[in-house]
Amino acid sequence: MKPAFVAAAIPAMGILCLLNVPAALGVVLITEQYLAAILGVGVLAGLLARPHAGAWRWGDLALGLAALASWLWLAWSYEDWLLTAHIRTTDKWLPAIIAIAGTVEATRRLAGRALAILTLLFLAYGFLGWMAPGLFQGAYLKPARYLLYIYNDTNGIPGLVLNVGATQILGFIIFGATLNAVGGSEAMTRLALALMGHKRGGPAKVAILASSLFGTLSGSTVANVMSTGIVTIPMMKKSGFPPRYAGAIEAVASNGGQIAPPVMGATAFVIAEFLQVSYASVVIAALLPAVFYYYLLYRQVDRYAAYHGIEGEPRENLPKLGAALLAAWPLIAPIGVLIWFLFFLGYSPGKAALYSSAAALALYFVMSARKGLKLGVIWQILTAAGTTLVPVLLVCAVAGVVIGTINVTGLGFSLTMALGRIAELGGLMALLVATAALAVLLGVGMPTTGVYVIVSVLLAPALIRFGVTEMSAHMFIFYFGLLSMLTPPVAIASYAAASIAKSDMWETGLVGVKLAIMAYLLPFVFALNPALLMDGTWTEIAVSAATILTAGYLLAEVLASPRAFGGGVRRLGAGAAALAVGAITAIVPPASPIAIAIAVAGYPAAVLLMRLSGAPTPRSPSAQKEPVHE
Repeated sequence: MKPAFVAAAIPAMGILCLLNVPAALGVVLITEQYLAAILGVGVLAGLLARPHAGAWRWGDLALGLAALASWLWLAWSYEDWLLTAHIRTTDKWLPAIIAIAGTVEATRRLAGRALAILTLLFLAYGFLGWMAPGLFQGAYLKPARYLLYIYNDTNGIPGLVLNVGATQILGFIIFGATLNAVGGSEAMTRLALALMGHKRGGPAKVAILASSLFGTLSGSTVANVMSTGIVTIPMMKKSGFPPRYAGAIEAVASNGGQIAPPVMGATAFVIAEFLQVSYASVVIAALLPAVFYYYLLYRQVDRYAAYHGIEGEPRENLPKLGAALLAAWPLIAPIGVLIWFLFFLGYSPGKAALYSSAAALALYFVMSARKGLKLGVIWQILTAAGTTLVPVLLVCAVAGVVIGTINVTGLGFSLTMALGRIAELGGLMALLVATAALAVLLGVGMPTTGVYVIVSVLLAPALIRFGVTEMSAHMFIFYFGLLSMLTPPVAIASYAAASIAKSDMWETGLVGVKLAIMAYLLPFVFALNPALLMDGTWTEIAVSAATILTAGYLLAEVLASPRAFGGGVRRLGAGAAALAVGAITAIVPPASPIAIAIAVAGYPAAVLLMRLSGAPTPRSPSAQKEPVHE
């Protein structure tokens, strides 16, 4: 049994479901039946994708088929079980054990040991939490009741998160696979080269643009790094960036793709479902933070290139903009179709993504008709989408274990109480710092969607209870969960980029933290000041944006400069003052007189401050070249 065939069945099942084909054929399916069936195929595909060697390979096949049969048994029996939920016989709980065991093992192999261990800990708490001491004592549940709650309840595995993964995220993964198959990744890189390649530090700016475009569709920071980084990192090294900087720039740019509208690595759909708001509301809220994330990264790269004399590529060596735009139509037109279906016609995200995929495929067939139809691209799309979907579905499934355990044992209330005590002792800022640290810690080694789902279920209620708005709380957790990809000692995105750049992993990770400093500040900004998420008056939003702009300018100048903290007491003082002012400026409340003053006069004051520190200003014709040392 070939894993590619099993994986390809997953997007095929999803397409049939999203297009309501079973209903058109007179077959009525309950949503949970579809979720159980597609997850069973996902578990089998996951076990076959990373098999043991030798005779143990047959054990993988046996476990995969048993898990598939157990999930299909749930799908077959689900309608009858709705009427007999109080009866917990062996024919129910035995398949539950096999199905959950196969899901956790497949998750361990494809999504990492950390997530599998976390899932096992929650399962253990579900069985034994009633024995925990004090605040964390959970409700007592009979083992059969807990197993069946996780196995077949809509608050367990076949619940909200798996539904989002098997519909909305599935549609966008098919969309991303389609764009990649018809040349979208190459078109993005060529367009980025045409737009940015000639500028100062051009290859790094190409990496920022290309990674931001591809990252919002890929749904995985590491996949983004490995896809675009193999092109952009060698370009950056060749132009003069040290390997550690080349790797860090790619890692930070790729990670930003997960927070950049309109798709946000598909996590935007989960946020919308959790908050019961429209998808457009999440996109609007995420817009300004994403702009400032890339603004600071772009400015740091630009100033670093200015200080070290790293020029862009000659225009004659780069693709022509007109030709690049023409070649990018297979990418641009489908995205236009997507926006039209999503925001103007109001289609569901998954269905809109499928129609956009069809548009991309049709355009590809029209443009390549003279060379003959290459129907093999359809199989390429199905296998690529299926391979990407398997870990996503598994992560969504084990997220259901976490959510179900929290709901049925009362653990969520206990965590809210524990974090509440932190807030009572140290105030809201202490609660935010504790939540940020826990989000980074819990996010280690997890895929993007899994990071957000698990951490938000655990920590968001405490933030909301102490005055943070719902959107701010969930975006705060989303950002810090994602920053686990860049935060040493387990900075997976930075380490993946370092492997391409052939640089020291620890140094690459530290540079990545410096380049992403705005991402560490922004969540505190919109937690204390929701105007940055478009939640406020237009004046508050404008003032908030202006203060962040000034802070970003100061931070970028200081962090990129090799001289702002050296060369005498005057420069040291000015550089340190700029760094402190930049950080404080970022979090001032939008209605305060200080914020209004910064909004009006902040940028000129920042330029003057940096002149005093000896740093070149934005109007300088060129920066002094300095040798770049690795």
